[in-house]
Amino acid sequence: MEKDLQVVGFRIGKETYGVRIAAVREIVRVPEITAVPSAPDLIEGVINLRGKIIPVMDLRKRFGETEIHADKKNRILVVELDNKLIGLIVNAASEVLKIPPSEIEAPGSVFAEGATGYVTGVGKLKGRLIILLDISKLLHRPEFKRLEEVAEPVATAR
Repeated sequence: MEKDLQVVGFRIGKETYGVRIAAVREIVRVPEITAVPSAPDLIEGVINLRGKIIPVMDLRKRFGETEIHADKKNRILVVELDNKLIGLIVNAASEVLKIPPSEIEAPGSVFAEGATGYVTGVGKLKGRLIILLDISKLLHRPEFKRLEEVAEPVATAR
């Protein structure tokens, strides 16, 4: 029997998204963010997380949210990509969601290839739909090369 897919659930606007739990290092409250001069609009700046400088991108802007309000529920998902840590601002991060493989459908034609090639599927959980994302495909784009330049490599010791 296949194991359930474990994802960290988070919200942007009214939608719930999920990324594989293995991709997420931690979830933190939004601290003060230091702006990076002439960074792309999506890049909010950098934060100091326990001595590590981590670039932060606003995932809400990336997904076209127009009404962005800072509030107490906002969180930064710290994800690891190519041995670098990157912070993603989301409206709220919920819990670890366990989705049975039988409840996951392929993205299909609704999420056409190209701009949304990072959607790996749609999970159904207790009447909710969770859009499953591949963080590496989401972040491997030209505008994120600058992000990677700022990010410090993750220490190899785990």
